[in-house]
Amino acid sequence: MASPSGDDGSPPGANDRRVAARLRAVEEGRHLTGVVPVGKAHDRLPAGQRLVEKWPVLDLGVHPDIPHDKWRLEIGGLVDRPVTLDWRAFSALPQSDMTNDIHCVTSWSRYDNRWTGVATDDLLDCVGPKADARFVLFRCADGYTTNLPLSRFAAPGSLIAHSWGGTPLSKEHGGPIRAVIPALYFWKSAKWLRRITLVGEDVPGYWEARGYHNDGDPWKEERYA
Repeated sequence: MASPSGDDGSPPGANDRRVAARLRAVEEGRHLTGVVPVGKAHDRLPAGQRLVEKWPVLDLGVHPDIPHDKWRLEIGGLVDRPVTLDWRAFSALPQSDMTNDIHCVTSWSRYDNRWTGVATDDLLDCVGPKADARFVLFRCADGYTTNLPLSRFAAPGSLIAHSWGGTPLSKEHGGPIRAVIPALYFWKSAKWLRRITLVGEDVPGYWEARGYHNDGDPWKEERYA
């Protein structure tokens, strides 16, 4: 499933300078430590990460302005009950509060982020994945895409969030909603989420097609392919 893009395959309006800097990091293997943790007996901070208190803003340089009355979330593909949710319908789904750590591929981590939104297992209960659904594709309002296994999407702690720290998500951080997949590097937690598609075969997303690791597990330091 291709995303809207320019001639170079970038989402419309993507900031070339920001993209070029991230691509240089891939080429240079920047932030890689070569430290391989043994099993799950690891510290709370993955290899190569540093703690921050502020929440950095990292994206392609495009911040869509989406009012609640115009917002829609489509969920389809290999599901029994495809649905398009408006803000009222999304808000009527079971709401969950979760606290987790986030880890960015650019080497920062932030502990104890408190989110409010719809747990991904509740969302899956709503649409009913088909037996052959194995992967999830995210498409966003800025044209960004990313991919992950359905098992990662459905894992405890994952949600579609509308609030952080008790307040609505700001536009810069992906409001009105974003994905939160804490088990993976944060580029998998797509901002300005507009479509979730369940598929049988994996399809690399924006950064995955540009040299980022397809899985993105911070505990295995899966930064780049």
